[in-house]
Amino acid sequence: MSRTTIQSITVEPLTIPLLEPFSIATAIAGIEMALLDALTRSYGIPLYVFFGGASTSVETDMSIPMVTPERGYDLAKETVARGISSIKIKVGGDLRDDVARVEAVREGAPNVGLILDANQGYTANEALICLEALDNRDIRPMLMEQPVHKDDHEGLRYVTQHTTVPIAADESAYSAANVAHLIEMGAVNVVNIKLMKSGFVEALDIAAVCRARHTELMIGAMMESRLAIAAAAHFVAGLGGFRFVDLDTPMLLAEDPFTGGYEQSGGVYDVSGVKSGLGIERK
Repeated sequence: MSRTTIQSITVEPLTIPLLEPFSIATAIAGIEMALLDALTRSYGIPLYVFFGGASTSVETDMSIPMVTPERGYDLAKETVARGISSIKIKVGGDLRDDVARVEAVREGAPNVGLILDANQGYTANEALICLEALDNRDIRPMLMEQPVHKDDHEGLRYVTQHTTVPIAADESAYSAANVAHLIEMGAVNVVNIKLMKSGFVEALDIAAVCRARHTELMIGAMMESRLAIAAAAHFVAGLGGFRFVDLDTPMLLAEDPFTGGYEQSGGVYDVSGVKSGLGIERK
C-alpha cells in the first residue's frame, strides 16, 4: 500500500458503523490494528507516539488461575521470581476455596499487589463476603474485577457502594455510552478496556469518558499473542494514565509466532526501541 493510499484512509468512518454488532468487535480491532500499523510505518513513527507518546513503557501484572492453594502458593513464588510486582488471582467459584487461594498467594508473594478477578462468578453478596473474609485476614486487594454478571448493573453498583476496595467493570463495559451509564449510576470505580472487546476507536472514546468523569483506567486482554499485546502496550504507553495493566498472555503461551513490539524485563514492556509502527515481525 502506498503512502498516498494510506493517507486517504480515515479510520473512524471505516470502523464505527461496523462496531454496531458487538460480536464482530474483535475482527474490527484487527482491521484497525493493521491500518494503524501501516499508517505509522508510512510516517516513520512508532505507534505509541501516534497515540500521544505519554510514556515509553508499561508494567503488567500476571494471572494465577483457579488452582489449589498449594499450587497458587507455588505460582506466586514463581511469579515474584520473574520480577512481576502485581498478581491477578482468579476467583468467583466456591468462596472458601477462593479465600484459601488468595491467602496462599499472599503467603507466597507477601510484597506484591493483588487483584481479584471474579469473571462474573459471584452474586453481589458473595463478592462482599469474599472481600470481608479477606479483610479479616489482613488482605486488602488493590482491585476486584467484574464481581457479578455483566448485565447485573444494580449488583455491580451495590458491591461498589458497600466496599472500599475499588471495583472494576470488564464484561459490563464495552462502549463509551455503556461506560458513561455505569459511571453515572455509581456502579464502578475502574473500567477495564480491552481492545479486542471494543476496538481502538471505541477504546479511545471509553478512555475519554473515564477521564472526564475521574474514573480509573485499566487495560486487559483476552488470550492474545505478542502481536495484539504489543498493540495494547503501545496504546497504553501512548495515552498514559492507566492505573492497572493486565497484558500477561504472551507469557502464558507455549509458542508465539511473533517477535518485536517491545522489550520485556520482568513485568515491564518497553516500547522505546520501536522505530515505526508496532515493530512486530513474524518469527
